[in-house]
Amino acid sequence: MHMPKRHYENIESINDEGPSPSGTRLSKIMGNTVTSATTVFAADQSSSKTKSTHQHVHQSMEGTPPPECPMHKPADPKEKQQQAPKSECPIDHTNQNDINPLNMMPPANQTPSPDQPFPLPTDRQVSTIPKASGDGDYWVYPSQQMFWNAMKRKGWVWQKDDVKPQDMADIIKIHNANNEQAWQEVLKWEALHATECCNPKLKSFGGKAKDYSPRAKIRNWMGYELPFDRHDWIIDRCGKDVRYVIDYYDGGEIDKDYKFALLDVRPAMDSFDNVWDRMKVAYWRWRFADNNDQQQTVTGS
Repeated sequence: MHMPKRHYENIESINDEGPSPSGTRLSKIMGNTVTSATTVFAADQSSSKTKSTHQHVHQSMEGTPPPECPMHKPADPKEKQQQAPKSECPIDHTNQNDINPLNMMPPANQTPSPDQPFPLPTDRQVSTIPKASGDGDYWVYPSQQMFWNAMKRKGWVWQKDDVKPQDMADIIKIHNANNEQAWQEVLKWEALHATECCNPKLKSFGGKAKDYSPRAKIRNWMGYELPFDRHDWIIDRCGKDVRYVIDYYDGGEIDKDYKFALLDVRPAMDSFDNVWDRMKVAYWRWRFADNNDQQQTVTGS
């Protein structure tokens, strides 16, 4: 997740008890370094055949998935962890030929850097996002050590920041929460096609932080802030590749679930199906906007 520092003035470091006063430090760390982290997930697969599935929003959507569709099964609330290998070669053999085309990142590196001030965990959380490359495999998030190495690889000098171990733990939690949130938004769109494919998967992704989408540019011309990051995700819709554009906007303070970004997730307007989906959803939002306002008014009263 790319995080330019100008968008992190209000970010707060959090621990299990809630926000702590170290927001300025974490803001600086993330702003100066996480531009390196195009690693939404690590390149390798989870070896566990987890059965966590995903909740879908079917309201105002066409079609009803069959009962056996994973869309109707509740998500597994348990966090799954995958332990990294006990040892890896300390020599960096990475070159351009080693770049994984699925996430545009070099192989996972769990080896501590020579000048690292403290040890970092190498355990990795298995996401709820299924991979298109294997049956039952899910994308795996980077460990704190991998994230540190990714930032170092892009030129981060940790000595310039008052970095603490808790900062790295917070960054990982924010990173993972943002991507889980993005996947849930993708699933809402994919629910439009639930009758033809009830088990969409993430095939590949890439970061385009400075390649602003037309929608983001138009919003900026209207006086709104530009997104601090952009990702393009390729979804495997049962054999059909569908591209999604995800713009990340600064949402202010981090909540208790480590969410702070406001996500604008939508299918790219590069196919007739995608354009038609966006037209339908735009109409529904306009058509039912008054009903939603009335319901909120009644609830508020």
